[in-house]
Amino acid sequence: MRIVLASSFVPFVNGGARFIVEWLERHLIEHGHQVERFYLPFIEHQDEILEQMLAYRLMSLEEHSDLLVTFRPPAHVLRHPRKIVWFIHHIRSFYDLAGTVHRGFTNDAKGRAVRDALVDIDTATILEAKKVFTNSQVVADRLEKFNGIRATPLYPPVFQPERFRHDAYGDEIVVVCRVEQHKRQALLIEAMRHTTTPVRLRLCGLSSNPAYDAEIQKLISDSGAADRIVFENRWISEEEKAEKLAPALAAAYLPIDEDSYGYPSLEAAHSRKAVLTTADAGGVLEFVEDGRNGFVADPTPQGVADAMDRLYADRALAARMGASSHDRLREMKIDWSHVVESIVS
Repeated sequence: MRIVLASSFVPFVNGGARFIVEWLERHLIEHGHQVERFYLPFIEHQDEILEQMLAYRLMSLEEHSDLLVTFRPPAHVLRHPRKIVWFIHHIRSFYDLAGTVHRGFTNDAKGRAVRDALVDIDTATILEAKKVFTNSQVVADRLEKFNGIRATPLYPPVFQPERFRHDAYGDEIVVVCRVEQHKRQALLIEAMRHTTTPVRLRLCGLSSNPAYDAEIQKLISDSGAADRIVFENRWISEEEKAEKLAPALAAAYLPIDEDSYGYPSLEAAHSRKAVLTTADAGGVLEFVEDGRNGFVADPTPQGVADAMDRLYADRALAARMGASSHDRLREMKIDWSHVVESIVS
């Protein structure tokens, strides 16, 4: 089968939105399909958003493929008689964040008209799809709430999970993800002030904003726990992730209202590590069950610190949780064979 994988991207920003496309491409090829990856740039600006969507809509890939799979908005507006939507998030500043400081449109007649038009276009073009999947139940719930569309969660796996391994349960809680305010590395640093054990913290990743990297460095310096915190301020390769996690005590992933469980949660599970997260982390809570395969802490420095100390003080508990994390992958059918079958069947 000739399959086109289409998504949008923000220039010079790499991350999970691209990984899901690239990793699916490789697995579809392994299953004997011809695959073409198709990216179009997209900037979330009120005065340009509808014109960009029109440009997408004017393209037709029908003559060049048997199947179209779309991912990041607004790729779903592309036309094809056999379209599958694997919806990974809304343009959130026009949807669930519209009532916050992150609103992406002006609070006037023009801004509201653009927002209403966006919702109408999204609803109509997603309904064209033969199947609608999301990357989490959180996103499925939003799709039903805002667009009246029911979707099936199809959980994206990591690429080559076999490269991850478990070596030991050491003294470090490891965090491997982009360094951004909404990923809350700062909360973990603040938590280290309140820990009562010698637990250590290793932060690995790079920010899209160099000024925020500097802010994190200062927080570490002022924390009073700088001798127990390592900040690897650089891009971490897929191979390096396995090396960082293998000897870790546990992993942490504390985003604010994340769209899905996030690849850091899966990478920890494949390494047989417990996952420390917070009660407001969003889709991460679909994967992490408090007390079973990790801790769901209060999103406060003290709450996170208490969970860190419990993991350090009870290595047997950390080991049991790590094993349960690995079991959770099978329970949720997070594997590429299931993904490929769901999409092409």
